Amino acid sequence: MSLATTGLAKAGQGTGHTTMEDVAKLAGVSLKSVSRVINSEPHVSAKLRAKVEAAIAELNYVPDTAARSLAGSRTFIIGLLFDNPSPNYTMDIQKGVYEACRANQYHLRIDNVDSTVPREELEAQLLALVRNSRCDGFVLTPPLTDDLVLLDFLERSGIRYVRIAPANEPDRSPGIGIDDRAAAAAMAHHLWDLGHRRIAVLRGPKSHSAAALRLDGFIETLGELGMEHSLIEADGSFSFDGGIRAGNEVLAMDPRPTAIFATNDDSAAGVMAACSQAGLKVPEDVSVCGFDDSWIARSVWPYLTTVHQPVEDMGRAAASLLLRRDEPADGLRLLDFHLVVRDSTAPPKAG
Repeated sequence: MSLATTGLAKAGQGTGHTTMEDVAKLAGVSLKSVSRVINSEPHVSAKLRAKVEAAIAELNYVPDTAARSLAGSRTFIIGLLFDNPSPNYTMDIQKGVYEACRANQYHLRIDNVDSTVPREELEAQLLALVRNSRCDGFVLTPPLTDDLVLLDFLERSGIRYVRIAPANEPDRSPGIGIDDRAAAAAMAHHLWDLGHRRIAVLRGPKSHSAAALRLDGFIETLGELGMEHSLIEADGSFSFDGGIRAGNEVLAMDPRPTAIFATNDDSAAGVMAACSQAGLKVPEDVSVCGFDDSWIARSVWPYLTTVHQPVEDMGRAAASLLLRRDEPADGLRLLDFHLVVRDSTAPPKAG
């Protein structure tokens, strides 16, 4: 079907503005059907959605957000709440959420919430933000994704939300994540198979549930493999500076570890800086590995062995779940991860 055969091309040129009525005529459906597709209402058949979306694409139709907001009770704004020390993780999440919003003619509001403040202050901050934001729903990132005060308030207020990487009550709401425990287990197998037996692990923030899952998965797997020495632990804080501090701490031990697993890439990069400051070569003297496969993993040298977590896809999928009202209401969806072996890990030196 083309514009020329429908006569809409001439009409569009005359008005300079394509309308929803034009889309309905081109698709051969009712105006109400077009509205239902644009507003992502439930119970819209795949066939109808495809016809309307094809007409929208052919006509380059852009919905009038203000008119849509007045026609319903929505603002066509969704909020992204974050409190994460890793700028790389946060940027990738934001990119994925933004792309989903743009594809659905929504606006994105981003708010940084400091979860380290006293509990009373945090609760007041969250409640004021939700009440004043005028958002149709929220994408929550760790550690806010497991903040029960926030979840309770959103539910009492009838505000929809989707969580990224939830650990507490994962089936309480729609969520997107990966199996962090299994991913860390894969890294444990990698270091063990290389021959490492004195290994250190850098913890993430206590408030970040995924950090705990990675730590547990790594430690449990090494125990199952038969590791005789106690695992060395230090606080990496999911940050570059935290990685330097923790790296200096474990590298000063005698004997020092032959491999260090940092539970995110930012802290792994900090460990590599600490190795350089100590005159140690990676991986000849110490193997270093991380988690996330962010851009920093390919910016350090040697390139970082890490777990690929599809962070941008997670943000896009979470926002899409929030916007597509015909999606299932509950449950955690797990995306795939995989181990990325690069130059920062190797067998330990003999002796």
